[in-house]
Amino acid sequence: MAMATPACHSLLARLSSSSSTYFFSPSRCCGSPLSAAIPSHSSSPLYPNFSSADEVLFGRRYQQQLWSRIWRSRAMSAAADVSPATSATTVVSHQRLKQALISLSDKRDVDYLAKGLVDLGFKLISTGGTASALEQAGHEVTHVEQLTSFPEMLDGRVKTLHPAVHGGILARRDVQPHMDALQQHGIGSIDVVVVNLYPFYSTVTAPGGTSFENGVENIDIGGPAMIRAAAKNHKDVLVVVDPADYPALLENLKREGDDYSFRRRLAWKAFQHVASYDSAVAEWFWKNASRHEFPPSLSIPLFLKSPLRYGENPHQRAAFYEDKSLAEVGAGGIATAVQYHGKEMSYNNYLDGDAAWNCVCEFTNPTCVIVKHTNPCGVASVGPNTGLLEAYQLAVRADPVSAFGGIVAFNVEVDEALAREIREFRSPSDGETRMFYEIVIAPKYTEKGLQILKGKSKTLRILEAQPTKAGRRSLRQIGGGWLLQDSDDLTPDDLGFRVVTDKVPSLELVDDAQFAWLCCKHVKSNAIVVAKDNRMLGMGSGQPNRVKSLQIALEKAGEEAKGAALASDAFFPFAWNDAVEDACKAGVKVIAQPGGSMRDQDAIDCCNKYGVAMVFTEVRHFRH
Repeated sequence: MAMATPACHSLLARLSSSSSTYFFSPSRCCGSPLSAAIPSHSSSPLYPNFSSADEVLFGRRYQQQLWSRIWRSRAMSAAADVSPATSATTVVSHQRLKQALISLSDKRDVDYLAKGLVDLGFKLISTGGTASALEQAGHEVTHVEQLTSFPEMLDGRVKTLHPAVHGGILARRDVQPHMDALQQHGIGSIDVVVVNLYPFYSTVTAPGGTSFENGVENIDIGGPAMIRAAAKNHKDVLVVVDPADYPALLENLKREGDDYSFRRRLAWKAFQHVASYDSAVAEWFWKNASRHEFPPSLSIPLFLKSPLRYGENPHQRAAFYEDKSLAEVGAGGIATAVQYHGKEMSYNNYLDGDAAWNCVCEFTNPTCVIVKHTNPCGVASVGPNTGLLEAYQLAVRADPVSAFGGIVAFNVEVDEALAREIREFRSPSDGETRMFYEIVIAPKYTEKGLQILKGKSKTLRILEAQPTKAGRRSLRQIGGGWLLQDSDDLTPDDLGFRVVTDKVPSLELVDDAQFAWLCCKHVKSNAIVVAKDNRMLGMGSGQPNRVKSLQIALEKAGEEAKGAALASDAFFPFAWNDAVEDACKAGVKVIAQPGGSMRDQDAIDCCNKYGVAMVFTEVRHFRH
């Protein structure tokens, strides 16, 4: 252990000559711990008189002042007593002291990290529970309180917010005044900062929630400050926020020379870590402050889940990011699906898979949805006591040509029988071609069903997803901005199907109209759906005019359009010799539309002429 310099002893002797009493406290002097006398009641010029209560509140401040004076006295004495060569050696020795500050909420692999750092000659500085964990693992640790000569206070709210910490992190090693300041105040440089933050995210998203007060207490203050400080000074300080980076950190420290690009990558990750953390805090505060308004500003934490081979086309680069906003926790959806088999997902796979899954999750009865290019081309539901096998077969028959190469989604478990049918089913078009699909999605698979389905194709992507929940926000990018809206969660149960014609539809026809309307909600505008007996017969989508969409839907439905229901996502601007009259002539028995056109009466009169029922929903379902 290094001994105190004569200057230190001189100052202590002067303090000891007073009539005051003292207590002893460990601190730093001359680069080593020192037990120094601190006045309990003092009439010394260095300290004003204070009571025992004052000692509790202010004693540490005077202690710090004492250590500062001791250090300055030692530095001045050293400068006067040693040769320039010795002085230079002292500065170099001070700079070579390697220190790592470790303060972790997530303590995974902390022993591995500590062993690696110690082996590389680092002294460990730590706080609270992390320090205890390191000591229990047998590591020698300097507590932050020893570094700052100030106790952790305010139930842990204040412990690292101190110049002895941030000075050691922020000082630039290539700026001599910075290093002089560290030496003057007895502050050692900190070369590695390993910090992660209070578990705010997991606290506020825990099942059953948490109180507002507990959420606030889990907002980290000192941690982000240290991370940002280290990332700012990344040229001299390596900052790590992710346990997955511990091996790379240790390998980098072992190598001779410095990898500046590695430092920059760690700094980027540190700033991104804090930004994502702050975005969760801001989102949570806004939710508790104003539940029904859109926030004046918005930050969305996106985390790379996987790079993609390419985007919509091979010449476009692409990647898939998962939204870690609090609003998305437990909301289900294709982004959190588990892939059991097949090729990696592509950009278009995610778009089509999302469309199929969102559609099938709308239905309560066992349902199969087949999607091609984000449009449902086949939808069929069966009763609760009917096998899903029939729903699959009916969904394919709606449009076998479009279904080939599509995405198949189910809202119930896929068992052995259904898996075998998916694997072997032949196209209704020719009775020979085995149906090919890009993706199969379901909420669950039996073990045998999954095994059989894997045998269909090496490339078939098999996904297990959780049901998409209502109440989500919808974001879409445009050039230079984003559009935000509530998700379209309305179902036929939320609407009033108001009869506006002389013909009143039967209950069976109302059911068909509601089914067609629910399918229509997921078809791109201008959307027309023809349906009967809980299955889609034909649909027209994405056409610049509603007449063309109607023609496509009726063509696909064929003769089955007679006696069926037709739904339109928006009102009909014209009726006579237009879409409404064409539908009536094709034998449709009920038309569901929002209403709201200046020529609504024409549509009603046309239906009355042909004996067709019409219902107004007064809700539009555009999907662009």
